[in-house]
Amino acid sequence: MKTLFNKLYSTLTCSNPTNLNIVSYYFSLVNSSPNCKHLRHLHARLLRTSLYDDVILSSKLVLAYSQHNKLTSDSLSVFFHMPQKNIYSWNIIIGEFSRSNFPLKAIDLFLRMWQSSDVRPDDFTLPLVLRSCVSCGLVELAVSFHGLCVKMGLESSLFVASALVFLYVSSGKVYDARVLFDGMPKKDAVLWTAMLDGYAKHEEPMLGLELFREMVDAGVAPDWVVMLSLLLVCGQLGWLKQGKSVHGWCVRRCLGMELNLGNAIVDMYLKCATLAYAHRVFNMMNQRDVISWSSLILGYGLSGNVSIAFRLFDNMVAKGVKPNQVTFLGILSACAHGGLAERALSCFEMMGDYGVTPELKHYASMVDCLARAGLLEQAEDFIKRMPMEPDAAILGAILAGCRVHNNVQVGERIARKLISLEPENSGYYVLLSNIYAAAGKFDDAEKVREFMKDKNVSKVPGCSSIESESWLSSSTKQ
Repeated sequence: MKTLFNKLYSTLTCSNPTNLNIVSYYFSLVNSSPNCKHLRHLHARLLRTSLYDDVILSSKLVLAYSQHNKLTSDSLSVFFHMPQKNIYSWNIIIGEFSRSNFPLKAIDLFLRMWQSSDVRPDDFTLPLVLRSCVSCGLVELAVSFHGLCVKMGLESSLFVASALVFLYVSSGKVYDARVLFDGMPKKDAVLWTAMLDGYAKHEEPMLGLELFREMVDAGVAPDWVVMLSLLLVCGQLGWLKQGKSVHGWCVRRCLGMELNLGNAIVDMYLKCATLAYAHRVFNMMNQRDVISWSSLILGYGLSGNVSIAFRLFDNMVAKGVKPNQVTFLGILSACAHGGLAERALSCFEMMGDYGVTPELKHYASMVDCLARAGLLEQAEDFIKRMPMEPDAAILGAILAGCRVHNNVQVGERIARKLISLEPENSGYYVLLSNIYAAAGKFDDAEKVREFMKDKNVSKVPGCSSIESESWLSSSTKQ
């Protein structure tokens, strides 16, 4: 602390320093300021001299206050009182609000710059605004900013192009993102990664793998971010062999088992139904968060390993990790596969203790648990008490339970609701017909089949996929 003050006031006795040296000196002092108290002393010193008029120093002051968590209180005030502002100043304040979860304020500042100043945006400004629009869900405004990029000739900038690809991918317009991507004369690793991540997150794994091959052929070296997308793609396709190769690449490159990468590897092994590998990677992770625990619990829950799922849940709570919605979905799934209806009800009620609000998927899992246990009337009463309307998945779980437990009365009521919701879904007609047949009501079963023919509803053929020589082969069965 004393050293910093000595540095500050030693400028009073500096022998003939040039203005450039003074600016550079104060810049380093602001940059190394350890807390707000020191920063305010520097701020006061700059105000008492003409140095505050220097746009670089005052802009650095704006950034320094933000880095000390004084964005809204001090940074903004300093910015508005700056004698001069250039694009560097505007980019700092817009960027800080964009990165600090104040995207609307970032957009507001950009519009203020555009309307009330002579400063024009550059290829660093527009990506900040585009990402702020994505954070707010203002897709139409973002598309208008795309038009501004074109008018200003900035669309070919790699920074702007990456932000535009991110915009269209985030809004579900993957095709538009690819058109933009293909139109770029030059592509860097960030642009390739943004497009690959888009394919992975929108469940286009084959297109993602094709793009990755193009990326390698173009001589772009993949990094750990690309590996995250590849792991997601391998998990979506169930490609265990390729997933292991990606895992091996990470180990050979000594990337370690960082949190994001470890979670992605665990998720890939779970989706490939190799729980032992997933658990082994989980145990090797130096750090685990709620995502790590919840993924493994959900994996064991969906596979019916009830005891392991509950043991993991108990360990998670004991280590002070707060369960989230995915955690409880895994626990409810474990109860459903284990036929533990009473325990499922207690876990469902437990969600409120952890501040977790049940979503439609939790109600669906709870109904599935009751239906599997043969408590069909209780499941029917449960959906009547739901705060939202049940969807076809929830009603379908009860109908499947009626098929297993030969409950014709509940099956008829639920089937009517399902057919009114999705009249073209042949599965509901087939289930109802099978319920009638199992109960010996063959005439009613035949009527359902005839009704399907009259409505021109045909059974959708099943399809299975197998991995063969690093590719997928599929077979269809009627």
